[in-house]
Amino acid sequence: MADWRERISADPNICHGRVCIKGTRIMVSVILDNLAAGESVEAIMRGYHLEREDIEAALHTVGTTAPHAL
Repeated sequence: MADWRERISADPNICHGRVCIKGTRIMVSVILDNLAAGESVEAIMRGYHLEREDIEAALHTVGTTAPHAL
């Protein structure tokens, strides 16, 4: 992935500033919760109309974003 940060945004006016997939209101925490619950990447992609790179970007945020922002 060229730069995962291009797929992530945090805007105080969207989802109370929580980290989201850019251009959506899908919070990274929702993606992480789905993965933790055993959902496959493919199922998340279908269910939320995301690309694999969006899921990968969400995973990259874990080590670089404060937990309260997720």
